[in-house]
Amino acid sequence: MTTEPALGPTYMAVALQTACDAINDCSDKAAARAQMMAAIARIGTEIAAAKAFIGPDLRLVVLPEYFLTAYPLGETIPGWADKAALAMDGPEYAALGTVAQDTGVFLAGNAYETDPHFPELYFQTSFVIDPAGAVVLRYRRLNSMYAPTPHDVWDKYLDIYGLDGVFPVAETEIGRLAAIASEEILYPEIARCLAVRGAEIFLHSSSEIGGPMATPKRTAKFARAVENMAFVVSANSGTIRGHVLPAASTDGNSILIDHRGIALAEAGHGETITAYGLVDLHALRTYRRRPGMMNLLARQRFELFAETYASLGSQPANALLDKSGSVTVPDRAHFKSAQEETIARLIKGRRI
Repeated sequence: MTTEPALGPTYMAVALQTACDAINDCSDKAAARAQMMAAIARIGTEIAAAKAFIGPDLRLVVLPEYFLTAYPLGETIPGWADKAALAMDGPEYAALGTVAQDTGVFLAGNAYETDPHFPELYFQTSFVIDPAGAVVLRYRRLNSMYAPTPHDVWDKYLDIYGLDGVFPVAETEIGRLAAIASEEILYPEIARCLAVRGAEIFLHSSSEIGGPMATPKRTAKFARAVENMAFVVSANSGTIRGHVLPAASTDGNSILIDHRGIALAEAGHGETITAYGLVDLHALRTYRRRPGMMNLLARQRFELFAETYASLGSQPANALLDKSGSVTVPDRAHFKSAQEETIARLIKGRRI
């Protein structure tokens, strides 16, 4: 009987580049929910087939961004919350838990989600479900162009979840897992806050432009891997069906990158499992514990930057809390106005 290395196991991971069926044109909530459950059943079949092809040591599967719904187009915040957002204890999570149990994998993905503490809103949530079917990580996206984030209700959110709930890291048998949502791969601070809390593997659910030329997001994936000495498993959509955009507009280039910034596998276009490869935790942990020029985590000096970040911040917290601490429901125009006001302040301060 063999034993795993003291510093951690090796196993296979896949960024499952699966199709997304948009629910925007569903006639009502019931139709949307039925379509989501059908998507979960299809994805369960795809994961089982991937495990049969890749091998029994497939332990980690990452799904694309909002793989059950696509994204809102013109819907109000309450309307999209009702139609598209999952309840934290809802049937969709239960069905995804069954998929994780049946296939014996850690299943990561991204969905719109409601929270009983903030019934007026929804959050875009990245999650991890373990092979027992339990949600072991829940990360809410912190930077979003047209949707609420925890920072918009910051004081109340911190009171409920604390800072470790804002930057969660799950300690699991396959390593310390953390999630980065979509374009947040472009924000190095998010990955760094997760890394200093122990994250070893970044699970990046995205829906982005793919193609033969390097995009900003693709470049950022390599940067986040190198500067944090962490694996990146990035899953992109394998087309979005039933949407107004051409189906392949967000498609391709799902990728697995190791802790040295080396691409281990990358997908082309369409629905595919080809972005799979070996996650070697023993190698990662040995690399992190070795003194030298490339140990960027150990060489970092965070105190240098704290005052600059604290004093020259841009978008303010609590934009959706009124003076009494109650949540206000925004329209989509609010988020554009907030960005315009920030740009004006940065211009005035001669910072852009």
